[in-house]
Amino acid sequence: MVNFICLLIVALILFFAGNWLLPITDPTEAVYALTAKEMLAAGDWLSPRIYGDFWFDKPIMFYWELLIAYKIFGVNEFASRFFPAVFATLGLFLTYFFGAKLYDKKTGFAAAIILATSLEYWYISHAVITDMTLLVMFSLTLISFYLGYRAKNPRLYLMAFAASGVAVLTKGPIGFFLPGLIILIFLAWQGDLPHLKELFRVKNLLLFAAIVAIWYLPMTIIHGAEFVENFLGVHNFLRATVSEYQKTDVWYYYSLVSLIGFFPWSFAIIGIAIKKFRRLPKLDVPEKFLLVWALTVVIFFQLCATKYVTYTLPAMIPAAILLSRCFVNRWKVFVGVAGATLIIFPLLQFFVALPLAEDNSARREAEMILPLIDDKTCVVSHGEKYPSSLVFYTGAKVYRLETKYHFYHIKPQKMTWKSKNVMPFMTFDELPADKKILAIVSVDWERKFLDNTFLYKWELVGEVPKGALESLTEKIFYGREHKELKYKIYRREI
Repeated sequence: MVNFICLLIVALILFFAGNWLLPITDPTEAVYALTAKEMLAAGDWLSPRIYGDFWFDKPIMFYWELLIAYKIFGVNEFASRFFPAVFATLGLFLTYFFGAKLYDKKTGFAAAIILATSLEYWYISHAVITDMTLLVMFSLTLISFYLGYRAKNPRLYLMAFAASGVAVLTKGPIGFFLPGLIILIFLAWQGDLPHLKELFRVKNLLLFAAIVAIWYLPMTIIHGAEFVENFLGVHNFLRATVSEYQKTDVWYYYSLVSLIGFFPWSFAIIGIAIKKFRRLPKLDVPEKFLLVWALTVVIFFQLCATKYVTYTLPAMIPAAILLSRCFVNRWKVFVGVAGATLIIFPLLQFFVALPLAEDNSARREAEMILPLIDDKTCVVSHGEKYPSSLVFYTGAKVYRLETKYHFYHIKPQKMTWKSKNVMPFMTFDELPADKKILAIVSVDWERKFLDNTFLYKWELVGEVPKGALESLTEKIFYGREHKELKYKIYRREI
């Protein structure tokens, strides 16, 4: 009970405190939050939609979480971040439970604390994305399998297949394929591949299929080829084979992510890796399973073309349990590091994460333009990035303003990453003459905007400064004392 209370207090401090202050950021968080907001407004809990059109980026599970939170708490920042924090807490207790089952309660508690106080886990516990839900269901799949395998209790395999079904509802086929690959490699190492017959019984597969069919079947019936092509084609096949961001497609990407993500425990990762590989033939069965689980996740996503920081999150629970074994006889070091982190991370949230979130959100811009918008106003945005958070906070239709030439090169195309450009577009020659125009213009693109609209009489009605951290960086490195601007807001009357 003491361990349970301690972990709950840690979760409240690290995962929930201050979530209502963090604005919804661009690009990813705003897309999820806006999709759920539009689904709620439409009364449609089945088909994700954004900017008024159907949107087949991710499965339904995380949207259901957002919809439930919006129903309970209203459409706001705390509601958006509520279920990521809840699932982060569930992941904490799942780690404690599994660590205690494999070894003892002391190991389970240490593993849970290591997980909670790791930089990546702490960050994702606040993020409005699918990954924390996937982590819990992915982990529950593998934990249920292993405990069933160890106890020779096939009934636990039902839980494994059920959790895998929810993982597929959260992130797609990877929720079944990757845990299956881990189990396959583990059983091969054990020399027990025939056990797959016990695992893949008809009743287990039927339960999995029934859970998956809750959403995939009606979506396929209603939306047909468009759903299959966009969801499976673009957001699964293309993601694995064509890099969305070339800069991250490097061989060392997830090695670096793992070291940074496990800060401040990173110093133990290299040591434990050397230790485990030296005694590879002598590893006990739990160590084999944990090692296969962690390494398969990292290697698999390293081989995929598209790489995101969050993809290898499911490797953190087995890694945390392995790391906890390093501190069995080093409790002074463990308590010192964990205690310092419990102080530092909340400070980072308020003095670093909050300004960074403000820098990457259009909440301030929305507050400025809301009083200026009426039914005769056309709102456009011109800049390198389209601010979906502006749409989330204002509820207005915001057009991405482009030249004809640039629009031709970024307009949606099938089976390319450009298919994600589903926001409403408008070219400069399409600006309406019979409406007021409100333009949110990035300062770096201001000259281009004014050159393409030199016949218009614009009134500057607002300026949005850069966030605190961004301005501080400008001052330190460039010696600039004046306030740097992020956006300028122009208005043209009819």
